[in-house]
Amino acid sequence: MVDSGVYQYEMESPVTYPPRRVVSLVPSITESLFDLGVRDRLIAVTDYCVRPAEEVARLPHIGGTKNPNIEQIIALSPELVFANQEENRPEDVEQLRAAGIAVWVTFPRSVRDAFNILWNIMHIFDEAGLVERVRAMEWTCDWLERLDESRPRRTPVFTPIWLDPLMTFNTETYIHDLLRVCGGDNIFADRERLYPLEADLGERLPYAADDPRIAGRDTRYPRITLDEVESAQPEVILLPDEPFAFSEKHVSIFSSLDIPAAKNSRIFLVNGSLLTWHGTRIAHAFNELPNLLSVDEFTEP
Repeated sequence: MVDSGVYQYEMESPVTYPPRRVVSLVPSITESLFDLGVRDRLIAVTDYCVRPAEEVARLPHIGGTKNPNIEQIIALSPELVFANQEENRPEDVEQLRAAGIAVWVTFPRSVRDAFNILWNIMHIFDEAGLVERVRAMEWTCDWLERLDESRPRRTPVFTPIWLDPLMTFNTETYIHDLLRVCGGDNIFADRERLYPLEADLGERLPYAADDPRIAGRDTRYPRITLDEVESAQPEVILLPDEPFAFSEKHVSIFSSLDIPAAKNSRIFLVNGSLLTWHGTRIAHAFNELPNLLSVDEFTEP
């Protein structure tokens, strides 16, 4: 994950005309461009752009999100390249911009941010075919937030994104806000990442706030211990298959903890794209996540 603040992201496109030649370095944006009806503008994608499978298989691939082939991208003469502050390296963005290519660096940290990007994409591409679909997603979001207001509480939830070291996220992230909208209460919402790793794991004192070794470092993804998870008593645990591929063999790690999620068999393997892919995939997240986070009928008396 790229440290926040390394380079500036934009909510709006850096070009003011409908681009005809577009490269996407962001899997969720790639899927959204297909869904929004501008698939004919895409001329290349990354190896991690896997949806929609049959469609992206027909496009040239220019490497991974962290190691794209910059020379190949420049040779394609795109009018716009989509990037993301967390998924793509600043040096790659700088090289593309130095070659005179417009790069739109996205970085949504809330569901509403993600909606705004979708609206801006439709505006810059002058494509209104999916207006009603995006409006329906926003209406669903409104409904879920009104439902949340009527709940006595949100469901305490834990979602790791890495295993060794065990890592999660705090309130400053898109995934946190998505879980909030869907009825989840992130048990590590207020936990900031500390440096070095031993400090994050409670084994030594952290660097001072003015220590140059932490200048500009990201604090949104804390490294934690199983003892911390147990102390927080989550009622639901979601184990995504990306960025770390949690699988059935990892369920036992959390099932052995003295927590309500283990006692009530509320530890779920989930498609990681539902949690981390901003864009049109939000519609799929709204269909699946609220049910996983609803525990009223499962909790012990």
